[in-house]
Amino acid sequence: MPTPTSIVCGVIAALTLVAGGCTSIDQVAAGAGKSVAELVAQADAVPTPRVSWTPCAEEALRRYECASVPVPLDYARPDGPTIALAILRQRASDPTRRIGTLFTAAGGPGGSGIDWAADGELFPGELSRQFDVITFDQRGVGRSAPVRCFPNSAVQNEFWRNIAIPPIDDRQQHGTENASRQLAAGCAAESGELISHLTTVDAARDLDLLRRAVGDEKLTYGGSSYASYLGIVYGTLFPDRVRALQLSSIVDPDAYTTDTRSHIADTAQGTEEVLTELLRLCATAGPRHCAFAGSPKSSATDLRARDTAVLDQSKVAPIQVGQGSESVSVTYNEIVQAHAMLLYSPARGWPALATLLTELELGSAGHPDVVREILAAVGMTGDFLASFVAISCADNTFTRQSHRWPEFAQESAERSPVYGPFWLYLRQPCAAWPAPETGYPQRFTGPWTQQSPVPALLLNNRFDPATPLTSARRAAQAMGTARLVVVTDGYGHEPTGECATTLRERYLIDLRIPEPDTTCTTGQTPFAE
Repeated sequence: MPTPTSIVCGVIAALTLVAGGCTSIDQVAAGAGKSVAELVAQADAVPTPRVSWTPCAEEALRRYECASVPVPLDYARPDGPTIALAILRQRASDPTRRIGTLFTAAGGPGGSGIDWAADGELFPGELSRQFDVITFDQRGVGRSAPVRCFPNSAVQNEFWRNIAIPPIDDRQQHGTENASRQLAAGCAAESGELISHLTTVDAARDLDLLRRAVGDEKLTYGGSSYASYLGIVYGTLFPDRVRALQLSSIVDPDAYTTDTRSHIADTAQGTEEVLTELLRLCATAGPRHCAFAGSPKSSATDLRARDTAVLDQSKVAPIQVGQGSESVSVTYNEIVQAHAMLLYSPARGWPALATLLTELELGSAGHPDVVREILAAVGMTGDFLASFVAISCADNTFTRQSHRWPEFAQESAERSPVYGPFWLYLRQPCAAWPAPETGYPQRFTGPWTQQSPVPALLLNNRFDPATPLTSARRAAQAMGTARLVVVTDGYGHEPTGECATTLRERYLIDLRIPEPDTTCTTGQTPFAE
């Protein structure tokens, strides 16, 4: 059995896009909206900020340079209050071959680009040699005017600890509804005017200010998951300022902004499909390579039945792993979240999920320390969730009727019994969200046709638990000229392998576009070694 360290190491550095909601005649986030020309004119009215780079002060970031850049809180008031964006630069390691700046951002929404940089070199290889790489915490996240919904972290942690997502009975459903209203009210009280200025359109205009601030004539950008949506928004608003957009694990912009209920259905089905693949490959690999395989004769059907039995058991009562004071109690909600999050990473997350399920089956004979390590690796922090909810509520479309969430969850469960309700309930606070009374005037919902001279390059795994291939194909269609490359044997939430890396580098460095219908393979199978 793997040690806790090997199970958890590198599982998930940052969470990525999760989507849910529904449409109604009484919606939050809707608004008349402005034209692209108006949104761009507002951004262009802002003077180019100056950037003063200094060595980053945090120990984990000492290899980089950091800066703080002022941007308008409200682009409709370019001379009004500002907020400070925290940005980070990794200098090109071969300055004699430097092309320019490669901008990037973290997923989520709510992920910190700066925390991501603390985990190691950004875009290692030719890209880091030939580009300065700049990442940042977008507005409302991390070190950039973060969303606050509670007076202190202790209150915040207690709040999230007591919420059951997804709820499994009437008592928990009432609890999540009340909690969603409490969260919305708390964010309004603690974050005030910021709440009205957290759309991805705002973030895209911030990105253009950063491009101007470092002196790049055009933007070179690489973004994955939610950050792919940020790239799509930028390319729609500023097509003449794009050098290259390389997007991975693609968000469907139409569904994300206007049909989020169908978007959650696609996301949940993607999660379900990847779990099916995990169980199939686990059974094929056998107990030598997959802890949950059981006997060499176990089939994928056998493993599915055992997985379902664990979930059903935890619905009745939390599962106790270990004995005495060292034991750990694991709830249904924790097990569902662990499934969803660990499926992101076939290299580390899949073995961790297999081990977790094995320990849960063992119950009192299991190893509580192993379970604690795995659950700690997939927990979503209160800071992340506050930013995630605030940005999602600004971008997506939701009914204002929070009491109907059980009804919507039941409908989503018809297609995806476990993951439909999970992804949906993360968005319930949007039903009570303190959005502007007339909607977000800066919110944009398409069309998403890209007019940049160089088409965007899109990469997506065939089996992605959060942004399934259907999402990528719809995004490519909406963008018009974008070139989609599928990693046909790709599993997890980030395309990897020599083929994908080479295509990414040749595109961003040489602006070389793959031929239509190009595909990639990794030649790697989870649990094979």
